Amino acid sequence: MDSRDFQAGPKTAFVFAGGGSFGAIQVGMMQALAAHGVKADMVVGSSVGAMNGAYYAGAPTLDGVKQLASIWRGLTRHDVFPVTARAFLGFLWRRDFLISHDGVRKLVDDHLPYKNLEDAIIPVHIVTTDIVTGESVVLSAGSAAEAIVASTAIPGAFAPVKHNGLFLADGAISSNTPIRVAIDKGAERLIIMPTGFACAGHEPPVGAVATALHALTLLISRQMIAELEYLEPRIAYYVVPPLCPLVGSPYDFTRTDDHIARALKNTETWIANGGLRSGGIPGEMRPHKH
Repeated sequence: MDSRDFQAGPKTAFVFAGGGSFGAIQVGMMQALAAHGVKADMVVGSSVGAMNGAYYAGAPTLDGVKQLASIWRGLTRHDVFPVTARAFLGFLWRRDFLISHDGVRKLVDDHLPYKNLEDAIIPVHIVTTDIVTGESVVLSAGSAAEAIVASTAIPGAFAPVKHNGLFLADGAISSNTPIRVAIDKGAERLIIMPTGFACAGHEPPVGAVATALHALTLLISRQMIAELEYLEPRIAYYVVPPLCPLVGSPYDFTRTDDHIARALKNTETWIANGGLRSGGIPGEMRPHKH
């Protein structure tokens, strides 16, 4: 399937899952799709997928995706999770939140080519969670930085973001892969970009933030499969296969280049083998061991 097939067809949404540093995998996926002329009419993202989706919405081209890859390659853990000694002591003594929002906010301010969500080139919908009720709250207008900061606010590590009287946190809690949100916004065809984690490791990750991220990424595959298995027949969907085996943890930013390169190659192979024609749930999404 080439770009003409997609542009002539039903309204297409790119759906970006969460997954911490594994968000780099989506960049490789996007690069392969863009190289084949596959474009989205809208994007929907949750957690780190909100960051990737928002950037794509502002530069939905192959050059734009390559620029996003350059940004990712320059990231360190401290850029996203700036845990300092002072913050840690405050966490211990005041029972406050461990990580400041400043890292994510700076990334958005430095790199996103627009300020408000409604100013993106294509519509972008950021999924957050009302931490009081557990309901999804979708932000499609207003400050892009506020929306992305809220969607990436892991409970316990980051403070919730107060927005219009609500306390918003990580979109992964209520909708890590926001399939239903995309459909509610009018999408009839979904290209879903997961990050993992269906591969079972030999031991749990070390550290509070790493463990929280790992738990959220375990939720991804289970939640996504459940949603897709009950999707109405009128919706066409294509799940880009995640990396398998998946190496590292969602708290490790040292493997970014490898994640992008492997995802690019993996997605190219999937497209060449008819992935954009057959649809369905890839075997890599099912929980398994190696």
